[in-house]
Amino acid sequence: MKRAWKLLIPLVLAASLVGCGGNTQTAPAPQAEAPQTAPQDAAAKQTVYPLTVTDATGKEVTVAKEPQRIVSTSPAETEILFALGLNERIVGVSDFDDYPAEASTKPKVGGVVKPSEEAILAQSPDLVIGGISMEKPVADKLKSLGMPVYVTHPKKVDDILNNILTMGVITNRQEQAEKVVAAMKQDIARVQEAVKAVKPENKKKVYLEFAPGWTVGKGEFLDELVTLAGGTNIAADTEGWNPISEEKILKSDPDVILYAKGITDDKTGTKLEEIIANRNGWDTMKAIREKQVFGMDQNLLARPGPRITQGLIEVAKAIYPDLVK
Repeated sequence: MKRAWKLLIPLVLAASLVGCGGNTQTAPAPQAEAPQTAPQDAAAKQTVYPLTVTDATGKEVTVAKEPQRIVSTSPAETEILFALGLNERIVGVSDFDDYPAEASTKPKVGGVVKPSEEAILAQSPDLVIGGISMEKPVADKLKSLGMPVYVTHPKKVDDILNNILTMGVITNRQEQAEKVVAAMKQDIARVQEAVKAVKPENKKKVYLEFAPGWTVGKGEFLDELVTLAGGTNIAADTEGWNPISEEKILKSDPDVILYAKGITDDKTGTKLEEIIANRNGWDTMKAIREKQVFGMDQNLLARPGPRITQGLIEVAKAIYPDLVK
């Protein structure tokens, strides 16, 4: 996992890091245009093709028929496809796809930022799904060959839920998608119920470091996880993904520190938890003094897919272990 944080950044930052100066744009939430489905009989929801949807880039994507050969270039989207029961139709995944275990056995098509066009085309897909980190020239090339390419860029938890529902429509797995989303909403409700009695003045201050020297402010789902869990993100006065100010964090004196487990600084070989513990003066912070420093599964924390609410539960347990069981 030494270089895992280098994968984490393109997965969750994508275009945001390019505009770290504060010029961040929010892509439109993916949605189907006038969902073309059969009458709303819950037992027999079927997508009618051809279907046109608008993806996170604002581009219309037309799917001519029910996809039979799907390539995913992003781990989160791959997890969604498996959760929808499309195991047999997934014919290619990114080099980093490792969940569920079966994903590791699928043909590889390269990285999440610049997947191999040749490897994708070799699978003769009738649908390609990727994250916003896919380079535009790659997506454009695939589209120029007449291939439906659907790109996602969830900013909020609701965007993640909507992605799952939309992918359910695209792949004719509407009922499965609704079941997945319903279970995720139960997770969210469970956490909100557990922390609802925490008064605003008693909310714990939380610092989150997902990669060496990087934290997250408002407008992103990682910040929302902290908020849903009843905490106050000390970086919430910033927008998007930010390099940290060690002095500012020290002054904020968080009650709890969360970090992504398994992350190692590429230059020094030092584990992220050691970096946090050994920063100048940080040993005086309440979170470190009281040993309220917790490693989170980086995939649960940062993959905007069906397991994101499991990540929420883990975050909530770390912040309020006496409330969230």
